[in-house]
Amino acid sequence: MPNTHAPPHAPADSAIQSLVDQAARTLNIRDDTVAVLRSNYRETSVQIPVRRDDGSMVVAHGHRVQHNGARGPYKGGLRYHPDADLTEVRALASLMTWKTSLLNLPFGGAKGSLQIDPAQFSRRELEALTRRLAISLSHVLGTHRDIPAPDVGTDARTMAWFMDAYSSRRGYSPAVVTGKPIELGGAPGRTAATGRGLAYVLGAFAQREGWDLAGRRIAIQGFGNVGSWVARELHLLGAHIVAVSDAFGGIHSSRGIDVAELLRTTSSGGSVTDTDSLDDRIASGDVLTVDCDILVPAALGGSVTADVAARVQAELVVEGANHPVTPDGDEVLRERGIPVIPDILANGGGVTGSYFEWTQNIQQFTWSEQQFSETLRERMTAAFAQVAEVAETRGVTLREAAYLIALGRVAHTVELRGYV
Repeated sequence: MPNTHAPPHAPADSAIQSLVDQAARTLNIRDDTVAVLRSNYRETSVQIPVRRDDGSMVVAHGHRVQHNGARGPYKGGLRYHPDADLTEVRALASLMTWKTSLLNLPFGGAKGSLQIDPAQFSRRELEALTRRLAISLSHVLGTHRDIPAPDVGTDARTMAWFMDAYSSRRGYSPAVVTGKPIELGGAPGRTAATGRGLAYVLGAFAQREGWDLAGRRIAIQGFGNVGSWVARELHLLGAHIVAVSDAFGGIHSSRGIDVAELLRTTSSGGSVTDTDSLDDRIASGDVLTVDCDILVPAALGGSVTADVAARVQAELVVEGANHPVTPDGDEVLRERGIPVIPDILANGGGVTGSYFEWTQNIQQFTWSEQQFSETLRERMTAAFAQVAEVAETRGVTLREAAYLIALGRVAHTVELRGYV
């Protein structure tokens, strides 16, 4: 299971709500509409008892929060982590609503969790937990109701178990989850979609600003699925990856890290610090303040605080994780003139790729990876162009512009459907 060692820190619900309220005031959205957007449609918590291999019993707790489904079926990841409680899931479900809206996908926002540390369970135990969770939540899920996907602590194998358990009750339903193995209806290109999508957005920013990404120095916090694919894609464009980190530490090299060696080490289960190189070892958090051109925080929410933001040496911050820059950190970066490409845009390639997989499952037709990647590039580039245009026209940050677009679309749909 990926990233099981990295404790996720959800964006504070109050921080997201502040952005929503600010956008609502700017757009003059009706108070009754805002009241709908502030609350969740459904919150489901379930008890998951499973017999362990040693004969003992564990009783885990699962959650699924469906925030808003005005624009389509709920969509959001399934996270396995002991800290993924209902408060965290609520915040992440709301974030998914704005992300899917900004990317103009026919989805609403949801999020789910199982409060366990998957590293402490055997494969059989994880499968049993996943299958029971799927059955327990099956009444609120469905191809046209709510479609989970992998998140922290889960992967394609988890989605295979989940889909199979759901299908045992409802008939073969490959489109009930995304991020599945290719053999079970997964889409070629989906695994790389979040990292590639970020690279596409960064490329669009660079083109707009007249930057050449070749030779640019990149620092990446977090080297799971997102961070590793960002490193691959930007390395192919000629950028120099000068610092990376994971939960066990980081490495730094002003001349550029050997990305191929790094990928070999981590793909076999090692840490970035296990690479056989002469690169300097640094603490995990120090990667955020190394001398670089572009910083990609792709690990933890809340990692770029005001104190860290004051020491950031990058010219641009691109949020690979969910809400890694705190509101206070945002303000410091704004005062210093360092732009931030927000999470609901920068890491939106994952849910966009999930949309492609979902539509292919419904049609029972598979795209090539080339078609997948080309369509992803078109959508991510178009989304960035719209956000940049609104930011320039209204004189706001990219984050504020993203929320203006996202909130406007959801509010309009809520009113069209007669919710208020």
